[in-house]
Amino acid sequence: MDRLCNQTLAQLAQPGPGYDRAGLRPGILHFGVGNFFRAHQAFYLDRLMNMGLAQDFAIIGAGVMPGDARMRDTLAAQDHLYTLVEQSAERSDARVLGPIVDYIAPGDHARVIAALADPAIRIVGLTITEGGYFIDAATGHFDPAHPAIAADAAAPEAPKTVFGLIVAGLKARRAAGHPAFTVMCCDNIPHNGDVTREAVVETARLSDPELAEWTLAHVAFPNAMVDRITPATSDRERRMVREDFGIPDAAPVFCEDFIQWVLEDNFPAGRPPLEQAGVEFVADVTPWELMKIRILNGGHAVIAYPAGLLDIHFVHEAMQDAQVRAFLEKIEADEIIPAVPPVPGTDLQAYFAKVAERCANPKIGDTVRRLCLDGSNRQPKFIVPTIAHRLERGLPVEGLALESALWCRYCAGTTDSGAVIEPNDPNWDSLLPKAQAARTDPAAWLGMAEIYGATGQDPRFAEPFGRWLAMLWDKGTRATLDAYLGA
Repeated sequence: MDRLCNQTLAQLAQPGPGYDRAGLRPGILHFGVGNFFRAHQAFYLDRLMNMGLAQDFAIIGAGVMPGDARMRDTLAAQDHLYTLVEQSAERSDARVLGPIVDYIAPGDHARVIAALADPAIRIVGLTITEGGYFIDAATGHFDPAHPAIAADAAAPEAPKTVFGLIVAGLKARRAAGHPAFTVMCCDNIPHNGDVTREAVVETARLSDPELAEWTLAHVAFPNAMVDRITPATSDRERRMVREDFGIPDAAPVFCEDFIQWVLEDNFPAGRPPLEQAGVEFVADVTPWELMKIRILNGGHAVIAYPAGLLDIHFVHEAMQDAQVRAFLEKIEADEIIPAVPPVPGTDLQAYFAKVAERCANPKIGDTVRRLCLDGSNRQPKFIVPTIAHRLERGLPVEGLALESALWCRYCAGTTDSGAVIEPNDPNWDSLLPKAQAARTDPAAWLGMAEIYGATGQDPRFAEPFGRWLAMLWDKGTRATLDAYLGA
């Protein structure tokens, strides 16, 4: 077998789609067909389809960024099939999934708008990363003056951003008398549905205020909490799929065996019966969202930067490092978990124990570099709000100040051993000189209002930040962690 495709499915030793893919009908258009989407939302759809359900909710992918072209071409060559490998610490299980039936190439905006205007499309999904929502961190709101959004406002008939495309699709539906679709965000952003609503409505308002009001009245934007550790695919994973499972897949996805999706049930245009596939529908997703963002995503940042500075490659190796693990456990117990409100039916200590177990899973092969990625977008969402929460209550932030200092030290571009850290943030060129200047002037870092807002100017945070940063430069990561853990 040369490649995975419809014609070679019958030759596989591993399970594949137990449904007739030729009979699937599109009902979802999704922006951002990356590994997480394929391991999470598409996984749930495949599970339903194997039950004989949701046959009219097949997925059309849509690319926006130039980098999406490679994934689009790879999946198209495989008839949009791909292998999902679920890994616990004890075993790995592979299955070929087939809920994606098409993928519109980046740049083909007319075709994307036509698909959005099709009344068969009832859900528009997004996994475009935390940094894709044009949020002004200083205000916490959508930035309508961003050059990309301003360009879409000037030429709304030929948009290039996700939000400009969604607005054009809604305009076409309204003109044709079709009901609006539901916009379903699945990115790790607090109140992600609300954030997406603001982005779509304010993009529309720039060129068509009446359409903006129609969108507010007719388009649903449910909030969601999504969770599954899904590392990037490399030649290592492609080789493992071929050697271990006999599948020549150019785009396999490896993930943990844990999965969670908590979703507000707000789908006026209809939805698949996702509850039958394990999705939990709730009236208000906020408690689950805060739990996940602060304990898991914040915890990832706590692991990432000391491990990155210590030249640790894999996340499970970081969890095997006594100092890094103790650092995580102390910050979670002392500062993060106390900042998480109660979650119905959930023991927060047990939740964190599961997080630690997942991060320690050696099968996943998740990298420290991936956890360190894009701190300029992740820190304002996963760490800074917890700092602000504690400061508002007069509580200390020693551990979180050290985490922030570790991020700053990482962005200075070298590890403790002197190894060069390759650019690992969309804003790396801006972060690098600020991090280097902060060695003698911490305000050069804390003055980034787009990251810290007013929190960076609060002496109760700025003082321990500066103290820890000086120690990191003077004594190194190990000695600094020792000082914190011994406090």
